[in-house]
Amino acid sequence: MTHETIKLDRRTVIGSAISFGFFAGLAPSVALALTEAASKALVDKIVGEINRVIASGKSESAMIGDFERIFARYADVPIIARSALGADSRRASQAQLRAFSGAFQGYVARKYGKRFREFIGGEIQVQGVRRTKNYHEVEATVFLRGESPFEVLFLVYERGGKNLFFDMVIEGVSMRIVERTEIGSMLDANNGDIDRLINAVQRAG
Repeated sequence: MTHETIKLDRRTVIGSAISFGFFAGLAPSVALALTEAASKALVDKIVGEINRVIASGKSESAMIGDFERIFARYADVPIIARSALGADSRRASQAQLRAFSGAFQGYVARKYGKRFREFIGGEIQVQGVRRTKNYHEVEATVFLRGESPFEVLFLVYERGGKNLFFDMVIEGVSMRIVERTEIGSMLDANNGDIDRLINAVQRAG
């Protein structure tokens, strides 16, 4: 089977990669138009682009910039960011939601992109696709030297005419819970002030 691969480190996947936080809970209740082949092709493309960034030999800052562009292109960033904000998103203004989404995008890129050089030594192989009511689960297996293989799921849907992913599940754990907890802690540290949270997220990662 033809597949793209991405090199990575297990500690990065389970630790830093949780920053993706793509959230299954907000999958829209709409008719599923995205095909299984298109879902797999999307994840193949994501994995391939990240692999090229890792192999590029660029500086860390350049890699982070490349990763942010990949994230912005293939992830449903507004949905992910709103999910990370949780119930507090309901009291945020539209301007605050837009500002938080932009800050969150950069935060994810910095937090994950800083670990790119640690990815050398393993690979992800895209395996297959499972259809659910409103989205597809694209299954991938992570192979690392000296480690048992483990599963990663990318949750993919069509939204606004684009094929996007909105959650990553590593070894059965949705990143939604982890990232929402982290952002919630940052909000608590800023006394529930969303504007202060936005400023904190802009500096974090």
